[in-house]
Amino acid sequence: MKTRNASWAFGSICMVALLASASSWGGEISGVAAKRVPKVVFVTGDEEYRGEESMPMLARMLHEHLGFEVKVCYALDTDGTINPNRLDNIEGLEALEDADLAVLFTRFRKLPDDQLARIVKYAESGRPMVGFRTATHTFRYDRGVRAAAMNEVWPIKVFGQKWITHHGHFGDGNELLTEVSINPEFREHPILRGVKPFETYSWLYHVEGGGDHLNGDCRRLLIGKAKKSGHLKEVERFPLTNPVAWTKTAPAGTGTPQRVFFTTLGHPYDFKQESMRKLAVNGILWALSMEDKIPLDGSDATIVGEYVPNNSGFGDKFKKGRKPEPIGAAAKP
Repeated sequence: MKTRNASWAFGSICMVALLASASSWGGEISGVAAKRVPKVVFVTGDEEYRGEESMPMLARMLHEHLGFEVKVCYALDTDGTINPNRLDNIEGLEALEDADLAVLFTRFRKLPDDQLARIVKYAESGRPMVGFRTATHTFRYDRGVRAAAMNEVWPIKVFGQKWITHHGHFGDGNELLTEVSINPEFREHPILRGVKPFETYSWLYHVEGGGDHLNGDCRRLLIGKAKKSGHLKEVERFPLTNPVAWTKTAPAGTGTPQRVFFTTLGHPYDFKQESMRKLAVNGILWALSMEDKIPLDGSDATIVGEYVPNNSGFGDKFKKGRKPEPIGAAAKP
């Protein structure tokens, strides 16, 4: 009964957004229209993993290397500065109205109805999405219809899984904690072009095994193995290996994105590795149905400018006093 009620609540929240999106979205759901520059909107708002630094870095790469139009939305404080600890405000979400792709790096947000509706409307439109790490727990409302619909039902429906647990921090940012290998079954997948096995600072997230499973049509591209774990006494419930990157597809008209790329990796230091950046850009191109644009050795993963992020962590560990800076101008076809 709980699952049924949650599903009903999800539907009640999303139906208006779905109907609105059907009339307002004029682009091609299955891919970017011919000879049109893709518009990619990054939605940031996580108070732990410095998505407010890694996502603008990826946005600059997309703009400079591929000519994409990009927009980064941030959690902003009342003075206009970036503050990922501000859980109830992400400004600029109106950019999702005509976006070709939404990229989410978000964690436990409690957005007001108008901002929530923009994200839900986009997801219900069928346009593609990409998610990083904590997007499996984008929302955490305290009670009521929104909590029932958005805390767990929504991420499973959209990305294939919700937040469950992880294997532990163990020296955050000072120790490589997960070995990442390529799933031989999908070695030739275009997202994996140029991606080599690597180790990450991200501690392994549990998404599958011990009774849990990814939901929907998912292809498990990369597998992570925890080098350390706080679950060593319960490995049957929480295995030491788990998918860390997958695709999810859905038919048109199902009210979910037709193409999703998701990775549970995303520690700020992970993005210093070329394979991580190639994975991210390749995944974005695949989600846009532009896999034919991915070179055999992978996308150009050269960092534009500097990328010197703060370490992960809660509280005051983010960079203070920063305001959003536009990334280039809309490119021309």
